Amino acid sequence: QVHLVESGGGLVQAGGSQRLSCAASGNIFRINYMAWYRQAPGKQREFVATMTDGGGTNIADSVKGRFTISKDNAKNTVYLQMNSLKPEDTAVYYCTTALLSSHSQRVANVYWGQGTQVTVSS
Repeated sequence: QVHLVESGGGLVQAGGSQRLSCAASGNIFRINYMAWYRQAPGKQREFVATMTDGGGTNIADSVKGRFTISKDNAKNTVYLQMNSLKPEDTAVYYCTTALLSSHSQRVANVYWGQGTQVTVSS
């Protein structure tokens, strides 16, 4: 069993900053990647950022230059530093991970967190 717990959401003014955290716990052998997605009201869930086990990153164009993803491997925790926030960044932010729970597992399982609300006021 694997659990993802997100934290750090809340209300922030436009132009402000916020940092989200997502901690994975449970039966973890190796994490392939950890990522952030978001879903605004009435819209589809969209990719925000990802970081692989090797440290490679990919950031959505809509947040590039403003958001940074980082990871603490020892804590199985991924962070999303959000700067220069805009009202259009308002969404529920979800953490997701693909991981192996044992050395014999060949196909990673994907898990999602419950989401954390980020609201940016103008």
